[in-house]
Amino acid sequence: MDVRDANAAMLSNYEVYHLLTDLKEKRKESGKKHSSGQQNLNTIMYETLKYLSKTACSRQSPEIVKDFLTTMQDHKLTKAEKLQLLNHRPQTAVEIQLMVEESEERLSEEQIEELIQKVTDILPGDPEQEGEEDMEASADQ
Repeated sequence: MDVRDANAAMLSNYEVYHLLTDLKEKRKESGKKHSSGQQNLNTIMYETLKYLSKTACSRQSPEIVKDFLTTMQDHKLTKAEKLQLLNHRPQTAVEIQLMVEESEERLSEEQIEELIQKVTDILPGDPEQEGEEDMEASADQ
């Protein structure tokens, strides 16, 4: 198999998660026996789905992604920076600085705080982190 255009498109974790989930369902329906190469692909799919199911992308929807990208139009961010924000859901200024190139020159502290607020308002949280927060809240009561 030849790669024709390695940079044809960048996919979000949400898109990869749903693509692999759909592919897994199609493979289950076909019920065919797979070769050893296909078995390796199944392992990669399994491990990737296992990882992504523990992240916030498993709780995103097309509407959430569209709403997020629409909201980010106000900020002068590149496609790659928006993708990183979508995939990682930063919650601190340090995380923003790691994802946005030259953020110190391009964004003021207020803009960074606004960006963090928009990200946390629109994108669903990490299921594991929210589970920990719920356990801490119930322990406090």
